[in-house]
Amino acid sequence: MDALSDLLQVVKLNGALFLDSRFTAPWCVESHPARESGGIFAGLGHIVFFHAITHGQCRVRLRNGGETLQVHAGDLLLLPHDDAHYLGSDLQLASVMSDTLVQPAPPGGLMRIDHGGGGEETRFICGFLACEPRLCQPLLDALPHILRVPLTGGAGGGWLLDLLYHAANSDNAPGPGAASVKAKLAELLFLEAIRRHIDALPAHETGWLAGLRDPWVGRALNALHERPMHVWSVEELGAHVGLSRSALAQRFNELIGMPPMHYLTRWRLRRAAAALQDTRRPVAALAGDYGYESEAAFNRAFKREFGMPPAAWRRKKRRSAVTE
Repeated sequence: MDALSDLLQVVKLNGALFLDSRFTAPWCVESHPARESGGIFAGLGHIVFFHAITHGQCRVRLRNGGETLQVHAGDLLLLPHDDAHYLGSDLQLASVMSDTLVQPAPPGGLMRIDHGGGGEETRFICGFLACEPRLCQPLLDALPHILRVPLTGGAGGGWLLDLLYHAANSDNAPGPGAASVKAKLAELLFLEAIRRHIDALPAHETGWLAGLRDPWVGRALNALHERPMHVWSVEELGAHVGLSRSALAQRFNELIGMPPMHYLTRWRLRRAAAALQDTRRPVAALAGDYGYESEAAFNRAFKREFGMPPAAWRRKKRRSAVTE
């Protein structure tokens, strides 16, 4: 299994399409972070938002400043860090809070917004993915605060957009499994956006996603994720990917920001954290599963990584699951 697929399998992203938005010029809205919103996002952990533009165009800018992007039909706008942002035909207009415009969803359908001055129309479908940020950290840290990904052109985008249009226009006859379709479509859109972002990264880029694309570091990451409990050495990993020990160590550190064995230790701990949430195996048993000779050594390493012992992490996650 490749490293990206393995990470997504371990972190278990949960999400949905939830809002069908129609705006007519002139208009400007502000969307604030999910952590300030509550509602359907309460208790879900870290939220990654996206807007799939299905018709027209608009501008977007983060509330704390930065570049203004122009987005068009066929673009996916990703906000991996749950940042407040403005969307509009003209961002100089006084903004309206988007959540004050939301209309209730019909049975099995999406909530709706219909707002603006009656001019040029822009439509987009809004979705989200929820995750435990500490488990998803390698991916989140590698993503910018705002990302525009064209889904039109090339393989994969066309059929995803067709599915998106179908999901947006089938509210009156949701049918069996409609909620699951919307959840899986949210995951597919996110994954396709990440894949296209990796392909478009500049040559000088560093970070986990740049490492996936690198011919040597990418193979090393895939090997570590495919066999995380193997007793790897840098020498063996270098031989596996076709580089000397020193060359791989230097290249891995430059792109990923840490040595290969340090990365492997942290990934094992993230897998252990996921197992603490998903299974009832005793902490002592999990210590052995993830390469620690004693429960005490596992406790120390886990606390360094997550700020609390494994048992406390498990209790916290179970309490969160009960209140969701």
